[in-house]
Amino acid sequence: MTLTLADVTLTYPDGDGRLTALDHVSLDVPAGSLTAVVGPSGSGKSSLLAVAATLVTPDEGRVVVAGTDTACLGRAEKTALRRERIGIVFQQPNLLPSLTAAEQLQVMTHLSGGAVRGARGRALELLDAVGLADKADRRPHQLSGGQRQRINIARALMNDPAVLLVDEPTSALDHERGAAVLDLLVTLTTERSTATVMVTHDRAHLDRVDRTVMMDDGRLTAPVAT
Repeated sequence: MTLTLADVTLTYPDGDGRLTALDHVSLDVPAGSLTAVVGPSGSGKSSLLAVAATLVTPDEGRVVVAGTDTACLGRAEKTALRRERIGIVFQQPNLLPSLTAAEQLQVMTHLSGGAVRGARGRALELLDAVGLADKADRRPHQLSGGQRQRINIARALMNDPAVLLVDEPTSALDHERGAAVLDLLVTLTTERSTATVMVTHDRAHLDRVDRTVMMDDGRLTAPVAT
């Protein structure tokens, strides 16, 4: 299993007590598979992604990324793990307006301290993988919402992550573009053997994913029908 959450509990301060965001959550995501996590707002989906991304440390339980038990890592080591092994696709693309599509990806290599030589070639390869090879020199204002989201996905893959975490990728897209983005995630997950977790409110296209689980009051339930 490339991503494992084992009996994870996460709480936050809430007045004189604690609010439970994740309640003994366990999840295994094999390489090359896409798991969708559905549930209402406030159910714990975002907390699950934050813990899986090592952005938040749980009160209890274990998070294992590509064979690395993150409980054994310090802050700097977790930062390095995110940079090298985890790709995060945020709900909003947040592309830099002054950069071209290719440069949006290339900057990830600069931030990670990787070799600059070959970065453009890698960026063009990924843009081709998401169907935007002909948009490499376009800036965000010259692209549609669906195209910006595709660049967002390609950017998360720039450092060849083992784990891909995706937050509501279709929330700002219409039905057709949302279906295209989900199809892309399914294809890239298989081709690049990532362990992909996607949280979403949109159940319209979930017949394409490998597994769908429900989050409710901080707990994961059995797989649900799609």
